[in-house]
Amino acid sequence: MALSFCGNDDAYGVENGTLNNGCFVDALNLVPHVFLLFITFPILFIGWGSQSSKVQIHHNTWLHFPGHNLRWILTFSLLFVHVCEFAEGIVSNKTMGTNHLHLYMPAFMGFVAATTSVVYYHNIETSNFPKLLLVLFIYWVLAFITKSIKLWKYAEFDVGPQHLRFCITGLLVLLYGLLMSVEINVIRVRRYVFFANPQKVKPPEDLQDLGVRFLQPFVNLLSKATYWWMNPLIMGAHKRPIELKKIGKLPIAMRALTNYLRLKDAYEDQRDPNRAPSIWRSMYRAFGRPILLSSTFRYLADLLGFAGPLCISGIVKFLKDTYFGVHFMSSTKLLQNTSVLAVLLFLALILQRTFLQASYYVTIETGINLRGAMIYNKMLRLSTSNMSMGEMTLGQINNLVAIETNQLMWFLFLCPNLWAMPVQIVMGVILLYYLLGLSALVGASVIVLLAPIQYLIATKLADTQKSSLEHSTDRLKKTTEILKGIKLLKLYAWENIFCDSVEETRGKELTCLRTFALYTSMSIFMNAAIPIAAVLATFAMHHFINKSVPSPSEAFAALALFHILVTPLFLLSTVVRFAVKALVSNGFFTWGSNLSTLSDINIRIPTGQLTMIVGQVGCGKSSLLLAMLGEMQAIDGRVHWILTCHLFFAPVSHNASSKNRYSVAYATQKSWLLNATVEDNITFGSPFSKQRYKEVIDACSLQPDIDLLPFGDQTEIGERGINLSGGQRQRICVARALYQNTNIVFLDDPFSALDIHLSDHLMQEGILKFLQDDKRTVVMVTHKLQYLIHADWIIAMKDGSILREGTLKDIQTHDVELYDHWKTLMNRHDQELEKVDQTTLERKTLRRAFYSREAKSQVDDEDEEVEEEDDDNMSMTTNRRSKIPWKVCWCYMSSGGFFMVFLMVSSKLLKHSVIVAIDYWLALWTSSQTNQSLTNATLPTRSPDSYFLLVFIILCAAGITLCLITSLTVEFLGLSAATNLHHNLLNKIIHAPIRFFDVTPLGQILNRFSADTNIIDQHIPPTLESLTRSTLLCLSAIGVISSITPIFLIALIPLGIAFYFIQKYFRVASKDLQDLDDSTQLPLLCHFSETAEGLTTIRAFRHEARFKQRMLELTDTNNTAYLFLSAANRWLEVRTDYLGAVIVLAAAGASIWSLEYSLRSGMVGLGLTYALTVTNYLNWVVRNLADLEVQMSAVKKVNSFLSTESENYEGSMDASQVPENWPQDGEIKIQDLCVRYDPMLKPVLKHVNAYISPGQKVGICGRTGSGKSSLSLAFFNMVDIFEGRIVIDGIDICKLPLQTLRSRLSIILQDPVLFSGSIRFNLDPERTCTDDRLWEALEIAQLKNMVKALPGGLDAVVTEGGENFSVGQRQLFCLARAFVRKSSILIMDEATASIDMATENILQKVVMTAFADRTVVTIAHRVHTILTADLVIVMKRGNILEYDKPETLLEQEDGMFASFVKADM
Repeated sequence: MALSFCGNDDAYGVENGTLNNGCFVDALNLVPHVFLLFITFPILFIGWGSQSSKVQIHHNTWLHFPGHNLRWILTFSLLFVHVCEFAEGIVSNKTMGTNHLHLYMPAFMGFVAATTSVVYYHNIETSNFPKLLLVLFIYWVLAFITKSIKLWKYAEFDVGPQHLRFCITGLLVLLYGLLMSVEINVIRVRRYVFFANPQKVKPPEDLQDLGVRFLQPFVNLLSKATYWWMNPLIMGAHKRPIELKKIGKLPIAMRALTNYLRLKDAYEDQRDPNRAPSIWRSMYRAFGRPILLSSTFRYLADLLGFAGPLCISGIVKFLKDTYFGVHFMSSTKLLQNTSVLAVLLFLALILQRTFLQASYYVTIETGINLRGAMIYNKMLRLSTSNMSMGEMTLGQINNLVAIETNQLMWFLFLCPNLWAMPVQIVMGVILLYYLLGLSALVGASVIVLLAPIQYLIATKLADTQKSSLEHSTDRLKKTTEILKGIKLLKLYAWENIFCDSVEETRGKELTCLRTFALYTSMSIFMNAAIPIAAVLATFAMHHFINKSVPSPSEAFAALALFHILVTPLFLLSTVVRFAVKALVSNGFFTWGSNLSTLSDINIRIPTGQLTMIVGQVGCGKSSLLLAMLGEMQAIDGRVHWILTCHLFFAPVSHNASSKNRYSVAYATQKSWLLNATVEDNITFGSPFSKQRYKEVIDACSLQPDIDLLPFGDQTEIGERGINLSGGQRQRICVARALYQNTNIVFLDDPFSALDIHLSDHLMQEGILKFLQDDKRTVVMVTHKLQYLIHADWIIAMKDGSILREGTLKDIQTHDVELYDHWKTLMNRHDQELEKVDQTTLERKTLRRAFYSREAKSQVDDEDEEVEEEDDDNMSMTTNRRSKIPWKVCWCYMSSGGFFMVFLMVSSKLLKHSVIVAIDYWLALWTSSQTNQSLTNATLPTRSPDSYFLLVFIILCAAGITLCLITSLTVEFLGLSAATNLHHNLLNKIIHAPIRFFDVTPLGQILNRFSADTNIIDQHIPPTLESLTRSTLLCLSAIGVISSITPIFLIALIPLGIAFYFIQKYFRVASKDLQDLDDSTQLPLLCHFSETAEGLTTIRAFRHEARFKQRMLELTDTNNTAYLFLSAANRWLEVRTDYLGAVIVLAAAGASIWSLEYSLRSGMVGLGLTYALTVTNYLNWVVRNLADLEVQMSAVKKVNSFLSTESENYEGSMDASQVPENWPQDGEIKIQDLCVRYDPMLKPVLKHVNAYISPGQKVGICGRTGSGKSSLSLAFFNMVDIFEGRIVIDGIDICKLPLQTLRSRLSIILQDPVLFSGSIRFNLDPERTCTDDRLWEALEIAQLKNMVKALPGGLDAVVTEGGENFSVGQRQLFCLARAFVRKSSILIMDEATASIDMATENILQKVVMTAFADRTVVTIAHRVHTILTADLVIVMKRGNILEYDKPETLLEQEDGMFASFVKADM
C-alpha cells in the first residue's frame, strides 16, 4: 500500500472550504510541532552542546521556575494522550482502503515536540536563562489554536464524545491551554519579557553551598521519580568507594535542628489550658503534609496495581476478535485491541511503580526528619533531668537513640499501608466477585480468615526475640568476663569450666532461636501457601456452583488478583506490631523521686579560699557538691550564687534554681573522659594556652604518662580503650578542672585513685600553688585527712547533714572528740606513706598495653600495604568489590551440614516446579473448556472436568506441603550453621595461646561474639530464604514465558544485560552506603552515652550548647548516610520495576505476535500472570543479594578467627602417668631456659639457670621488662619454651598435658580477678572442696568475719569484676583461692603491687605461716617485700644478674639489689 499524507482514495476535497477538509486540518496541526523542533534543536545542540562539553554546569545555578512540577505532570499527560492519539490513528488507518498518514503523523510529531519541549525547558531551568522560554510560550499558543480549530470542526460535523478521536482532541485542547497558562504565570512572576525590570532570583541556599550533595529536593520531576541524579554516585562507587566527603551535608530542611524546631513549634501551638498537648498531634502538624502526600501516592499505586489483572483479562479475552469499522471508532473499541491493552498495561505498571517508590521515599524522608527531631528532643530532655538518680541507665539511653527512634521512623514508613490496605483489600474482593461471582468470595475469605493467624505469629516472633535477647546479653556478659580474666583461667586450667557455662547459656539462647526459627518458617509458609489455598478453594467452588471452570481471561485475572491481595494481609500484621511499638516508644519520661538525701543544710563557702568537705563514705559529701550545682532536686531551700562568688544555702522553702550561676570547673569522683585526645580532654573547649597547659600537666604529674602514649597528648583516649588506669584518668579529670579559667573549682575526692606521692604533689603544686595563687574559690571533698591543715574552712558531714564547720583551729577548740578521731586517722595515713607509688605500676601497664597494640598495628600496617598494592590496579579493585563472596557462602552453608543443604536445595526446586505445574494445569483446564465449546465436542464435559479438578487438588496439596518443608529447611539450616559457628569460635578463642589476647583487642573479639553472632543467628537465614525464593520465582517466570513464546528470548538478552549492570553497580554502592550508615551511627551512640554519662560535668562547665551542637552534627551525618542508602534502594527498585514492566510488555507482545501459531489463550494468561510477578521480585533479588553480601562479612570475620592456632594441650605424657600428688616437694630446676612470646619475636629469657629447693621462699626482682613476669609464665608453659627446660619434682613440664600442669600449681596475679557469681564459685569453680576447706582459706586470708557478715555467707553475690569489694579485699580473695588449691608451689606475680600497706602485711604474714612448707616464688614490685626471702634472683634483660641470699647481696654495695633497696627506702 503506497504511503501518502491524505491517502489515495480522493476522499478529500476543498470545494466546501479548506477548513472543512479533514486532511488539511490535520496538516495545520503539524505546523506548531515543526516550528518548535525547527527553533529548539539549534539552541539545544549549539548552545548547550558546546557549553556542557567545556564546563559541567554545577547545581548552584539550578532553579525551579514557578509551576515547575505542574508543567512536568501536564507534559507527561500530554505524552500519554499523544500515545493514545497515535494508537487510535493506527487502528483507524487499518480500516481505510489506503494509507492515510494524516491520521497518525501529527500525533507522532506532537509526541516528539512534547518530549523536546520538556528537554528544552529543563536546560533553560538549570542554567537560569528564562528569556528563551518565549519559544515555548509561542508553541503552546499555536498548538492550542490549531487543536481548537480541529475540535470546532468535529463539533460542526456532529462528531461527539461517543467517538474516541473527539475525546482525545478535547483533552489535547485542555492540556495545551493549561500549559499556556503555566507559561503566562512564569512571565508574570519572573517578568523576563514585556516588563521593564526583570526579577533576579537566586537558587536555593542549599544549592549555593557546594557541600550539599543530596539533590532529591532540587532536581526536576523526572529525575525525582527515577533518582537519575544518583547515577554518578552509584556508578562512581565502582571505581572508588563512597566516603563521607562524597555524600556531603544534608539540605537545611532535613537537618535535625530544623525539624526539632518544627516539632517544637507544633507542640507549643497546642498550648490550650483545657487539654494537654499531644505529641501525636504535634507530629501530624509538623509532618502531616508529606505523610498525606505519601498516602496519596500509595493510593494511586494500589489502584493502578489492579490495571494488571484487568489488562491480562482483556488481552486473553480479545485475542480472537477481528475489527470491521468506520473512519471514527468508538471509545470502547480501542480498549478491545490487544496491542493497545499491552501498551496500556506497560504504562500502568510504570506509573504504579513510580508512585509506589515515590510514596516509599517520601515516608522514609519524613521518618528521618522525625527521627532527627526526636533524638534532639530526647537529648534536651536528658539535659534538664537528673541522671544521677539512676532511674535512667545508660543502656536505656542508648536503647532510646538506637532502637526507639528507629521504631518511630519505621512506623511512619509503614503508616500509609495502614489506610491503603483496607482499600486495596476491598477493591480486590469486588473485582474478584465481578470476575468469578460467589466462588471468588470463598477464596477471599480463606485469605481473610488466615490473616489473624499471621498476626498471632508476628506477636509470638516479637516475644521470642525479646527472650532470646536476654539470653544473648547474659552470654555476652559471661564471654566478656572470660576474655577479661583469660590469663587467670588459663593459669588455673579453668577455661573449660567457664566455656561450659557459656555453652549452657548459649543452649538456652538456641532454644529461643529454635522457637524463633519455627515461627519465622510458619510466617514464610503462610505467605507462600495462602495464595495456593485461595486459588484451590475458588476454582473447586466454581466447579461445584457453576458446574464449569472459568474462562482463561477470568481465571488468570483472578490469579493475579490473589497475588495482589496476599501482600497487604501479610504486611498488616507487621504494621500493627510497629504501630503498637511506636505508641510505646513515644511515651515521655519523667525523673526524680522524693527521697531526701541531704537535710537541713545551712552553709557558707568563703570566696577565694580552700574549703574541704570531709566525712565517712556515703554521708552526702558528693551530694552536697551536686546540690550546689543544682543537680539535686531541692525539696526545700535554695542555693545563692552571689556575684562576689559567695555561695550559701539558705533553708527557704523554694525550688532550687541555679540558672544565674557561673561556670564551675568540676572534677567528679568517677572520672569521665571524652573520646578525644588527651589535650582536648584537658582544654575541654577552652582556648589553648601553652604555658598554662604545661603548668597544669606538671601539677598533675601527667608528663611521664603522656610520654608513654604513642602520639603524646594527641593520642585518642576513651572509647578506643587505651588502657588508662583509674589514677591516670582521675589526673586528667583534675587537670581539666585546673585548666579552666573559672572562679570556682569543685573537686570531688581527687586523690581517691592516686598513691601518696602523687597526692602530695597534686596537693602542693596543683591545689595550693596553682589554684590558690589565682585566688580561686576551691571546694574539695576528700578522705585524706592529713591535708586538713591546708584548709581555710572545713565542713564535716554525717548522715546527710552538717556535723561541724569552721577552721581546723575552731574544731580543735570546740569539738575535741572529733579532732582526736581525726588525729588517729591522720597517723594511720602517715604510716601509709610507706606505701610505694602505684604510678610506676600504672605506667608499666600502659607500656604493656602499647607493646601489644604496636604488634597489632604492625599487622594492620601489613594488611594496608597489601591493600594499597591492590589499589594500584584499579580494575582489580573494581572486580574484587563487585564479586559475590561465594567461598564464604559455601563455608556458611557447609557449617549447617551437607544433608540440610541438600534438603533445602531439592525441596526449593521441587516446590517451585510444583507451583509452576499448578498454574500450567490451570491453563490447560481453562483452555480445554474454551476449546470444547469451540469445537462443540460431543464428549460429555463432566469426566475430563472432574479429572482436571482431581489433579488440581493433588498438585495444590503437594504445593502447600512443599511450602512448609522449604520454609522449615532454610530456617533450620541457618540455626544449625549458627550453632556450629559459635561453638567452634568459642572453643578456638578460649584455647588460643595467651599471646593472641595480647595482640588482639578485646573489642574485636567481643564483636565476633556480639554483632557478628547476632547477624549469623538472626539475619542471614531470612535473607537467604528471601533471596532463593525471589530468584527461583523470577527464573521460573522467565522459563514459563520462554516456553510459551520462545520469541520472548530475543527481548530477554538486552534485558538480562541491563539487569546485570544494574545489580553490579547497586551492590557495590549499597555496601558502601550501608557501611557509612553503620559507621556514622556508632559515633552518634557513643557521643550520646558519653554525654549522658558526663551530664553533671558538662552542665557544671556550662558546655551544654557545645555538646548539643556536636550531637546535631552527628545526627545529621548519620541521617545523610541513611537518606542516601534509602535513595539508592529507590534507585534500584525504580530500575528493576521498569525492567519488569518491559518484560511484561515483551511477553504480551510475543503472545500477540505468536497468535498465528494457534497458541492457547490459557497459555497467554499463564505467561502474562508470571510476567507480572517478575516486576514484584526482581528488585528483591538484588536487594537480598546486596544484604547477604554485607551479612556474609560476619561469617568471614568469624572464620578468620577459626584459623587461630590453639595451644598444644596434649603434651607427650599421658595424664594418668603423672602421680596423683605431684608436685609433692616443690623442687624446681631451671636449666638453660630460653623463652619467647612468639616464634616471630626475640627471646625474652636467654639461657636462664636456677635451682629452687623444696619449701624455699624465693624473691625475683628487676626493672620493668627484665623478664620477671615471663619467668613466672614459663612455669605454667604459657610462653614458647624453645630451648632448655623447667623440671618440677623430676618431671619436665613441657611433656605434661597443659590441663594437668596448670591445675597442680597456684598463682596470685598482680591484678585481682573475680568473676560474677558467688564467693564459693570464685574460690572453687570446680566444686571439689568442702565448706570447711573454704572457710579455712577465708580465715587464713582474714576475710572470714567479713564473709560471714554478708547475706548468704559463701553463697553471697560477687558482682561483675568483684566491684562490690575493695581492691585489697579482692586481692585477699585471690590469696584464699590460691590456698584452696593445696599446691606445693605458689607463684606470686607482683601480687602486692596494687594494694595498701595493711593488706600487704596480711599477705606477707599468710605466706610466712600458711605457706611455710610450700615453695613460694615472689615476683617483687617493691623490694622490701623480699628482704626476708631465702633466695633473691635479680634479673636484667632476660638474664640472671645476681643470685644469692638477700643479706649477701646487700653487702655488695655497688650491686643492683642493693641499689634497689636504697631507692625503695
